[in-house]
Amino acid sequence: MNQASIPPSQYGPVRARGRRALLAAAIGATLAVPFAGAHAQAVSAAAYPSKPVRIIVGFAAGTGPDIVARLLAQKLSEGWGNHGVIVDNKPGAGGLIAAGDAARATADGYTLMLGETGQLSIAPSSYNKLPYDPAKDFVPVSQVVTSDFALLINPQKVPSRNVKDFVSWTQQQKGLFLATFGAGTPGHFGAFMFGDAVKLKPEPVHYRSTADALGGLFSGDVQGVFASVGLAAPQVKSGKLLALGTTGATRTHALPDVPTIKEQGYANLEFSSWFGIVAPANTPAPIVARLSADIVKAVQSPDGKARLEEAGFKVTGTGAAEFARIIAADTVTWGKAVAATGFKAD
Repeated sequence: MNQASIPPSQYGPVRARGRRALLAAAIGATLAVPFAGAHAQAVSAAAYPSKPVRIIVGFAAGTGPDIVARLLAQKLSEGWGNHGVIVDNKPGAGGLIAAGDAARATADGYTLMLGETGQLSIAPSSYNKLPYDPAKDFVPVSQVVTSDFALLINPQKVPSRNVKDFVSWTQQQKGLFLATFGAGTPGHFGAFMFGDAVKLKPEPVHYRSTADALGGLFSGDVQGVFASVGLAAPQVKSGKLLALGTTGATRTHALPDVPTIKEQGYANLEFSSWFGIVAPANTPAPIVARLSADIVKAVQSPDGKARLEEAGFKVTGTGAAEFARIIAADTVTWGKAVAATGFKAD
């Protein structure tokens, strides 16, 4: 029967039923969109990664963050069927340049950053202006490791073999000059914490790179530096530098013969930093969850954990929610330390 043969009395109801059918189909299609999106995200996470992943590091090759990033990259690549994981070093400004670049990256899971305490928890208090907002521009994925610091000296320039001797010696000098790897870094504020503990006012000397800071130590331009244990251990084991003490609650696996500074009579001096993976904000939640699980698996594996500990780090491998809590809590803690110094970088 064609439309023309329908009696007028029946045509209206048939047309109405047609409109209702079309409306029902449109509503069904609309309701299906979120489910289709969720399904697409799930498929995307299951297929992730399908191309090389880049980990941005805001510090030079050979530094603590770089060591962690390269070990993590290798373990992730192995777990992902040897998909490439590229470590992209972008040193400068205490890691702020790299963090700004990472914050502006495409939020698809293929650009990550190995962030550290200074970039994510200290910088908001020590800088009036940042090229990124740690709380808004990143989503935490996993804290990978924590790192104690070692107070390093050049034994050819400084006649001290423990912290008390060092304090006594520096009291006779024109000042306590401690190198840092950049203004606003944990080692920078660690120097102030040390000065407060030993009743001396340090003069932080900021260097552009790790190599420059160690060069200052070798030349005698500075008397000491607080370096991450991962960076310090090779220098100490080679005999080039001497570690007077470490900053953790207990001795570190990488330097078991070096006593903590607390052991040496300075009970209030304890600080450390952490390194962890963050992704640009709005990275799909299923990919963040996949990344977090894979990172924890990589660093908690017997080989991954052993290699990180051998390099001087304490493996944590937290979930995303726990890492978010740590960042927020440390932002408050380090904010108080920054306020106590009155330091502002800009």
